[in-house]
Amino acid sequence: MLRKLYDWVIAYSARPSAPWALGIVAFTESSIFPIPPDVLQVPMTLARPEKAWEYALIATLSSVAGGLVGYAIGALLYDSLGQWLINLYGYGAKVDTFRAAYAHYGHWVILLKGLTPIPFKLVTITSGFADYNLFWFVVLSVITRGARFFLLAALLRNFGPAARNFIEKRLGLVTLGLFAVVVLGLLAAAYVI
Repeated sequence: MLRKLYDWVIAYSARPSAPWALGIVAFTESSIFPIPPDVLQVPMTLARPEKAWEYALIATLSSVAGGLVGYAIGALLYDSLGQWLINLYGYGAKVDTFRAAYAHYGHWVILLKGLTPIPFKLVTITSGFADYNLFWFVVLSVITRGARFFLLAALLRNFGPAARNFIEKRLGLVTLGLFAVVVLGLLAAAYVI
């Protein structure tokens, strides 16, 4: 089943709609969706390394645009939708701690959390809830999300054939590793923040 899914994503990346799917996943991951866009960006870039920079740009811009929706949820709808989303992901008890961190380390919170596997929606919703400066939120989101997606693109573009070979030979192990990173990110967000 895993091999079929991988082969489907690799084949799908050749379709004209693939960049749209990447954009939708990156957009929704920044506000409501739990799956990171890397899940699409990696196989798409492995299948079409010449489009690595295009995919990174799509992921970055879509993630920042979705981040603005997350920010709006936190700023305008926190008592209803925002709080429900935060609680859904198990971070309800951490919001006050996260909000207090903004008072002292706002720039660093956005820069560091945007690079990690900690769900970016936590950052975006809390930024709105904490009334963090919108201009700086956008600037820092572009920097941190751009760094994440363009670094990934550079690595895949330079080491893509070797990485693809490694992934295809050890697909189960790589999937388990990616799953572990996502789970560790969620645990870090729940217990470290």
